[in-house]
Amino acid sequence: TTLLYTIKFERMVAANTNPTMAEVLVKLFNEYCAKTPQKLKLIDAYLGYIMFTGIFQFIYCCLVGTFPFNAFLSGFISTVASFILGVCLRIQTNPANVTVFKDISVERAFADFVFAHCVLHLVVLNFIG
Repeated sequence: TTLLYTIKFERMVAANTNPTMAEVLVKLFNEYCAKTPQKLKLIDAYLGYIMFTGIFQFIYCCLVGTFPFNAFLSGFISTVASFILGVCLRIQTNPANVTVFKDISVERAFADFVFAHCVLHLVVLNFIG
């Protein structure tokens, strides 16, 4: 069925008609699955996990309260910073950006990511008290 949607989407674009949102999303998903390397998909899964963790923390804070405010603040800052570090890792390891990051290997990018995470979590643990 996804092939059928892809063919239908390409015909609509060729006929200059407006595709529906579902057809655009199916096309986006098919292109993502076909053209994105496995390493980037793994990083994207990590980013999704971190994003939902931050959303869950924020909803919990709104519903329950912020009694140990340092704990909430350090946890939320940790998720935001982890997301930013993950995005930096994704940008540096993306094969499309090889010309931009020609001096940085994939191994160095991952080492920088791990080192920055260690520093981040030391700061977070210190902030919790």
